[in-house]
Amino acid sequence: MRKTWLLTAVCFFQIAVNAQSGSIEGVISDSELKIPVSGASVNLNTIKGDNSDIFGRFLLPFVTPGQYELVISHIGYQTEVKQVEVKAATVNKLSISLQRSQLNLAEIRLNSKKTSSLNTIGAIDIKLRPINTSQDILRIVPGLFIAQHAGGGKAEQIFLRGFDIDHGTDINITVDGMPVNMVSHAHGQGYADMHFVIPETVEKANFDKGPYFANKGNLATAGFVSLETKDFLNENQIKLQAGLFNTQRFVGQFKLLNKNSETLRQQLYVASEYYKSDGYFDAPQNFHRFNTLIKFTSIFNNKTKLTLLASALDSKWNASGQIPERAVAAGSISRFGSIDDSEGGNTNRYNISATLNHRYKNGWQSTDQIYYTKNTFNLYSNFTFFLNDPVNGDEINQKENRNLWGYNGSFSKQYHAGNKKMNTTIGYGIRYDAIKNARLDHVVDRVFLNHIQSGEIKESNSFLYLNQDIELTSRLNVNAGLRYDYLSFGYKDLLAGATTFAKEQKGTFSPKINFAFSANTKLKIYLNSGVGFHSNDSRLITNHSANNSLPKVWGSDLGIIVKPNKNLVIKSALWHFYSQQEFVYVGDEGIVEPSGKTRRWGIDASARYQIKSWLYFDLDVNYARPRAIDEPKGSDYVPLAPVFTSVGGLSVKTKNGINGSLRYRYISDRPANEDNTVVAQGYFITDAVFSYTYKKFEFSLSGENLFNIKWKEAQFDTESRLKNEINPVSEIHYTPGTPVFLKLGMAVNF
Repeated sequence: MRKTWLLTAVCFFQIAVNAQSGSIEGVISDSELKIPVSGASVNLNTIKGDNSDIFGRFLLPFVTPGQYELVISHIGYQTEVKQVEVKAATVNKLSISLQRSQLNLAEIRLNSKKTSSLNTIGAIDIKLRPINTSQDILRIVPGLFIAQHAGGGKAEQIFLRGFDIDHGTDINITVDGMPVNMVSHAHGQGYADMHFVIPETVEKANFDKGPYFANKGNLATAGFVSLETKDFLNENQIKLQAGLFNTQRFVGQFKLLNKNSETLRQQLYVASEYYKSDGYFDAPQNFHRFNTLIKFTSIFNNKTKLTLLASALDSKWNASGQIPERAVAAGSISRFGSIDDSEGGNTNRYNISATLNHRYKNGWQSTDQIYYTKNTFNLYSNFTFFLNDPVNGDEINQKENRNLWGYNGSFSKQYHAGNKKMNTTIGYGIRYDAIKNARLDHVVDRVFLNHIQSGEIKESNSFLYLNQDIELTSRLNVNAGLRYDYLSFGYKDLLAGATTFAKEQKGTFSPKINFAFSANTKLKIYLNSGVGFHSNDSRLITNHSANNSLPKVWGSDLGIIVKPNKNLVIKSALWHFYSQQEFVYVGDEGIVEPSGKTRRWGIDASARYQIKSWLYFDLDVNYARPRAIDEPKGSDYVPLAPVFTSVGGLSVKTKNGINGSLRYRYISDRPANEDNTVVAQGYFITDAVFSYTYKKFEFSLSGENLFNIKWKEAQFDTESRLKNEINPVSEIHYTPGTPVFLKLGMAVNF
């Protein structure tokens, strides 16, 4: 009886609230492309606000009757202001068309609905910074640094928040919903090769730091990066670039189908990229890469969206490898020389994806995606030279042939419980990796000598998550999530004569809870906390070399985003991570070796300032203190983990076609081993880009390392032996960073 009375009271309260208030709902579209605009901020002249969804829809319920000013803003569009009169028990339906414009920081408004703290900064940067490579896209993440050390063809080494992430162990990267990271990879856990992405096709770069988001699972510990390619091209484009070191690049983007009506918006386009370079090394790198993307998007009645895409990458290169300091000091090789110039490799990747988004009459929205990736990898490396084999040398060949299938699905709905605005998302999916010819071989000059490892891997990851947004007040939003991942590992050791797979299974829960408080549209405070995990390599798990299959990371962030004036955005956060287990890649053995527990804390600070309508300033400063927990003081450093990093610059964007950017990137000295007796040297590099657009033509000039600084891009404390040495030596081995590198470009849009 008591429950019945309570339910009746709630119903009467809901009816009373609805009768005494009105609501505003609408659809936001791009005036030029005639497509929905997602992520637009919609605010009343109170703090009450919303963000448009994938179909451009927004809803402001329980608005007290009266006259209001409705402000609709999105970075890269002119702000729209609508006068709206709200009446009791009525729904105001609006259709809003936004005009594209030059970047204006005054358009940014903060509301508690945006629980992801960094996307505001990211949306500014992708509009502002020149992006010429897939590496440039990753550098948009404040505090993220990368290093290439294999001739340009291998995935970059990544550093973020006191993590040496290697090639992707602690960062979850996706492109159009497809995973980039490769689990149980031949060259390291979570290997993330982004070179199949054509940078000119990238529309959005969503990212954040920490294990705080229920829709991100394995490897999303230090953070995640989620890229989305363009659904619709505005214009066709042909771009040609040429630079030093016999560098050439061609990009083409072409609309093959383009339909537009009141109920249907469709486009099919193709984009291709060809890149070649000999590099700045003494031995030509002979780097060649070819990429293609074909994408079809269809939007029906602004409630159904179908996206089909296929992409391909084919790449091959030579590499000079990591060189020991002593060889350069002795003059036996130059900074750009090599000990073993037979290093290098080739790789290819083919992707197919189909995604269907649908909005139902009852307000539920669904997303269903199926995808398939085929990837082959073949890498030759020599890290230790003649340490293990004084006659033939220590060159190794890592290779694999992978087929990857997956499905991502979700249902979500925005609704109300009493006068509380709610959004529920239920997500689910599976990923299955089948890897044949997973091998590590001993070779000399790329000629096979003997097997070190040879086997087959089968690994699956099923997941289910619940994500709940609760707008407790117009100022305070709570996001709570719970994720469950179930992983199955299988390895068949062909070298040991195995005929069946050794198998292990493991499941893990990952809870998340985040708070966001907006005092007004110029100040937002947030507290994020959650648990994430990164899986171990299947080969270690099935032979019980890893004592923890799915080591966890606990994290928390306390941050603030503030607009002291209309043209300045400042974001700062204090953060802390605790990790159950670290991974160390042992190259000559071809394994990922688990190590101990670690604790990290740090401070991030970012500022974006529009000095003039055409002049912009940006600055990122990041400090981290990573330490191993179970090691004695003085021997508790985390090798290669970044401590202090900073990037910043000035950018010019004018209406008369003159654009440019002058930027720096700095990383401080950092420990290269556990007791900090070996140091990886930091660097300060200055880059610049200038472009001029006249009618349909664009001319550009870019320069890297303008002051021709001698710097080390990738560094490792490695024990090695040269051919003429009796005893091995442990010291810094490095890949030199680029000397001054100039590149000219021309593009035509039509």
